[in-house]
Amino acid sequence: MSLITDISSQAAKAAKQLALLSTEQKNAVLADMAKGIRDNSDAIIKANEADLAAARDNQLSDAMIDRLTLNQARIESMAEGIETIIQLDDPVGARRDMGVRPNGIKISKMRVPLGVVCMIYEARPNVTADAGALCFKSGNGVILRGGKEALASSLEIAKAMHKALEKHNLPAALVSVIPDPDRALLMELMQQKEYIDLIIPRGGEGLINFVTENSTVPVIQHFKGVCHLYIDKAADLDKAMALLLNGKTQRTGVCNALEGLIVHQDIAPTFLPKVAAALAERGVKINACKQTVAYFDNAVELSDDEFGEEYLSLEIAVRQVADFNAALAHIDRFGSHHTEVICTEDKAAADLFQRGVDASVVMVNASSRFSDGSALGLGAEIGIATTKLHAYGPMGLESLTTEKFLVNGEDPNQRIMN
Repeated sequence: MSLITDISSQAAKAAKQLALLSTEQKNAVLADMAKGIRDNSDAIIKANEADLAAARDNQLSDAMIDRLTLNQARIESMAEGIETIIQLDDPVGARRDMGVRPNGIKISKMRVPLGVVCMIYEARPNVTADAGALCFKSGNGVILRGGKEALASSLEIAKAMHKALEKHNLPAALVSVIPDPDRALLMELMQQKEYIDLIIPRGGEGLINFVTENSTVPVIQHFKGVCHLYIDKAADLDKAMALLLNGKTQRTGVCNALEGLIVHQDIAPTFLPKVAAALAERGVKINACKQTVAYFDNAVELSDDEFGEEYLSLEIAVRQVADFNAALAHIDRFGSHHTEVICTEDKAAADLFQRGVDASVVMVNASSRFSDGSALGLGAEIGIATTKLHAYGPMGLESLTTEKFLVNGEDPNQRIMN
């Protein structure tokens, strides 16, 4: 048996044991996982320093290095994320009554784990803790295949989680890290449909396309985050500026950061000079349409088909539109179904925007940075699905389960099909 088949089969076997645990048992393990991550923070940071040194030698981008970096605050955030999951309702075993049929059978549906979830990700060591904890609480085994950039960090985080599993006499295979980043092993992993129920890739568009095209296991796609802020003609411009600066500059290398600003032409002469000053002060590079470029110093003019980039840096695309419908058309063409925001005091426009925009999260007068599992009350998310089967948007515990039918014979005379 190959390494990958062995890891996959052991995860599937372990997941059957996990599915029988009570919520109280799972929460006790999670509490020890959080404690273990805190207690091993020095070892995790030391491993992360080795990953960071290699990343710099390989000249990874600033955005990639930001995602890779761990410090005491981020490790504490990982531990707190696990503790948040403990407080969340356990979806496993929840029942939904569907009534009694005329023939006497009683129908209900019960939430059950998916089985084994495989995460494929790049320079995101926090995914090891987030995915491990979310999959554990939802009753799933998890196989974690991080990129070589984060391998040392991920293995050290997993070691802390394994100690908690062992303390409770549970198999370490419930949280499995692929120890070798060889691309051939990745290809083999994506063929393990006998043991793996779902693959979730997190990373660049190239990785997600590669997994989608080569996997025989179902894939939840988390494509790039080209998030827009549309400033409507009825916007409060102070709110608009706050949303722009938070969405673009608070943290640039994340998928819920703003990449596009759309401004209604009626308020452009008032608002865009203020935008130019504020973004220049913060060192943001501007790419702008022909109608807007003159408001900015040293802006790059974009043609109509050059929008839609995910910059993941202090850079943004700005476009002026004639009306509300033009804003929606721009988002429809260049958005990535991740997160879209409108700033407006017009309730009718806000409602129409939320109904009409095809994105997993659609916001009114709120920062795109809130498009996050924790901020939306899900706990640490496992990803943001930008396709609609079987989840859409930030994926928390419930998205890691499915439902099965439960059928009970009620009428003693009608228990068999006539």
